[in-house]
Amino acid sequence: PLRVLVTGAAGQIAYSLLFPIANGDVFGKEQPIVLVMLDIPQMVGILEGVCMELQDCALPLLKEVIATDKEEVAFKDLDYALLVGAMPRREGMERKDLLKANVKIFQSQGRALDQYAKKTCKVVVVGNPANTNALICSKFAPSIPAKNFSALTRLDQNRARAQIAAYLGLPCNSVSRTVIWGNHSNTQFPDASNGVVRGLDGVEKSVYDAVANEEWLKGKFLTTVQQRGAAVIKARKLSSAMSAAKAICDHARDWHFGTPASDFVSMAVISDGNGYGVQNNLMYSFPLTISNGEWRIVEGLNLNDWAKEKLKATEAELIEERDTALSVCEA
Repeated sequence: PLRVLVTGAAGQIAYSLLFPIANGDVFGKEQPIVLVMLDIPQMVGILEGVCMELQDCALPLLKEVIATDKEEVAFKDLDYALLVGAMPRREGMERKDLLKANVKIFQSQGRALDQYAKKTCKVVVVGNPANTNALICSKFAPSIPAKNFSALTRLDQNRARAQIAAYLGLPCNSVSRTVIWGNHSNTQFPDASNGVVRGLDGVEKSVYDAVANEEWLKGKFLTTVQQRGAAVIKARKLSSAMSAAKAICDHARDWHFGTPASDFVSMAVISDGNGYGVQNNLMYSFPLTISNGEWRIVEGLNLNDWAKEKLKATEAELIEERDTALSVCEA
């Protein structure tokens, strides 16, 4: 069986995430799963209830469920670690406040990965600020390759493609190659400049030609995607959970099975050696292709000066976050 950890397992996102993993919707309908759930001690009672529910789902692929508040139990022999648990962002809270609280969690989990997990373990960081948390996690797990660490920007990509599809009145799967660059924050750059739309007639056009409204693509489209998380919090009084869980499933499935031939996916990965001039040693979202469990940055995409500025702005934020995080670790 595949051994998969979900942290923050008593939380909102996990409640929408555990079922599809255990049901074979992520790692395949033939793949048995051992599901490991980690949360903080005061959540153990709730975790017991989640365990009961998973048992009551009577899922044939779910071989074992382990619920724990101990890192040495949770991180043992993992194939995948989905690090969802973190101190949540509340309305009106700045990401920087969040950074200081969460760096310590991911430092500790990095050490646990280093000590207990398989060296081939793949890590998806969701807890915010996700990019920088993923970088810190990787730094404290030197025995696991940096390329095995990633942060979730698939939710942003899904949001971006859904906005374009809605604008055109087309199904979401008709939009491809629209991607996210940089940080999972409001400096992210949702980029439709290389995007493709397949119309109901089967004819493919660029997103820019199909939308035929550059002002929208450079304005409202951008800000809607950048600020969507905050909009959901404002409306629901809770952060995105169902959509976040769906995006985690998409991210993990594509990393496991690979990407479709004609499409790219967005994941924040280690920036070392990229061809877009982004500084090394950042977890930065790029357009990727994946095959045999290995991602590659899509190189040589055309970016105009406006787009290059957007890449720089989100890079600057990530550099600042990284430096703050490293100083918190050393303190």
